[in-house]
Amino acid sequence: MIETKKRIAKAIWERLHAFRSEAAEQLDPDQIAPLLEYPPSKEMGDLAFPCFKLSKTFRCAPVQIADAISHELDCPCVSRAENVNGYLNLYLSPEYLKNLVPDILAQGDRYGRLDEGNGKVAVLDYSSPNVAKPFHIGHLGTTVIGHSLKKIHEFAGYSCVGINYLGDWGTQFGKLILAYRMWGSREEVEKGGIDTLVALYVRMNNAISEEGKEAEKNGTVPDPKTSLAALSRAEFHKMETGDEDNLALWKWFVEISLKEYEKTYRQLGITFDSYKGESFYTDKMPAQIEIMRQKGLLKLDQGATIVDLSEYNMPPCLILKSDGSTLYPTRDIAAAVYRKNTYHFDKCIYVTSNQQCQHFAQWFKVIELMGYDWYDQLVHVPYGTVSIEGTKLATRTGNVILLRDLFGLAIEKVKGIMQEKNPDLENRDEVAEAVGVGAIVFYYLTNNRIKDINFSMEDALSFDGNTGPYVQYTYARMCSVLRRAQEERMQVKMVTLTDESELDLVKVLIRFREKVTQALHDYEPSVIARYALDVASAFNRFYHGCKIISAEKEEVRSSRLALVEASKTVLGNAFDLICLKRTERV
Repeated sequence: MIETKKRIAKAIWERLHAFRSEAAEQLDPDQIAPLLEYPPSKEMGDLAFPCFKLSKTFRCAPVQIADAISHELDCPCVSRAENVNGYLNLYLSPEYLKNLVPDILAQGDRYGRLDEGNGKVAVLDYSSPNVAKPFHIGHLGTTVIGHSLKKIHEFAGYSCVGINYLGDWGTQFGKLILAYRMWGSREEVEKGGIDTLVALYVRMNNAISEEGKEAEKNGTVPDPKTSLAALSRAEFHKMETGDEDNLALWKWFVEISLKEYEKTYRQLGITFDSYKGESFYTDKMPAQIEIMRQKGLLKLDQGATIVDLSEYNMPPCLILKSDGSTLYPTRDIAAAVYRKNTYHFDKCIYVTSNQQCQHFAQWFKVIELMGYDWYDQLVHVPYGTVSIEGTKLATRTGNVILLRDLFGLAIEKVKGIMQEKNPDLENRDEVAEAVGVGAIVFYYLTNNRIKDINFSMEDALSFDGNTGPYVQYTYARMCSVLRRAQEERMQVKMVTLTDESELDLVKVLIRFREKVTQALHDYEPSVIARYALDVASAFNRFYHGCKIISAEKEEVRSSRLALVEASKTVLGNAFDLICLKRTERV
């Protein structure tokens, strides 16, 4: 539709030039194309051009402008143009539309691709779970939004680097090490894996909390040297200063965690180019701290080292704790510099919760103040939080829904449905996993990323309405039609559109590239997810309203098979951008 809009815009400009050349010279077709709108109903045309925005330039009423354009509009894309109260309503030509279907078939998996990223590098930092904590529903956002954005950028021509910036450093490891030494054993951890680690972590947090409550009850404060919180900080400080025993435990915890995470990534079909976590940048932070010192950015504030950002209406950015330990901003700054020097990115994208917006704004500003001229290539893509029935998720309290459990429930539900509808299906377990996991992913990605989600198990696992299973079943239906046609040696030879549902389907298909562009610029995978629903709905109206293989005339049958093939191409390409697997049989 992007190219269609450009052609129409050029034709409109030519009519404007014939109407009042001097006024038209102030415009060009590239300014007109973005003004073309999609009317609220198809009775009002396929596209509409609001002439109100030209009134001042042309010094006449919108109705006069629309009238001038509608007369003798010379554009092969348009069958007719109507002036309706200052709007130019445009109806696409069936002859033009039918010629676009072979283009979809010819391009195949490349249909909808963009070239604006050619020669450019995009680094994407996403998923990034905290080691020794299980994957829960709260991690799904950064993981699937991030991977979808990676796929969208690749589709737009970018060379992409996907980084899993593991949370493998910080005070939480001091808590875990202390908890392990107080209550754990190697045998228990080997047997229980990450579940045992998180149980130890939760127990330590609860113990610290109880210690604080007891001190408050007695009118005192926890001992700054011997309290559990203090001892946990001390254990992490030992890690930072190279304690071999603590580092050995830490490496073991990381290995256990990665084995667990890989199971989830396999189910999602996600791979990463780098697993360099926070710990990788331990020896790279001093150089960046020294640059800040040389630039005169560092100040002492109650023993901590900060960068004062009050001039920019932001709280100070903490660089070092009073004991000299590093913080998140310190590591993020060192990581950004390393990535720029290593990958020479044109943009570096961070996909995290919107609760971290201030954190990213702070250290992005510090990068700028340090003199790095690529500071404006850093992009934070925030997303809303997930709650369970209104209750915020928190690993430290154990209030989570584990992804492995959620995926397991969805897969079992799909198996039950398949047993009823298609008990002889080959590769049933593989298909059930694709549809079950897809149901959860699609449920998440159809929401605008910035909106908070109050997670409902019932809604997520619903297989009716606008869901992942609905679009995956539709894709399987397309494949089934094409298999049958192949078995009966039917061929796609030509395209002729005779039914309204055929025209409507093509109009949806040709909007794919436009949707990819919007998703890319807005960093919004939900654009593609909702578009997949549009394709599925338009196809199903066509499927139920038109005979395809049983069509009496060969040219009609051939044309409709071409539409099925084109629909399969577009929907499959959309699936690839939103972490859905192409389900050819369900």
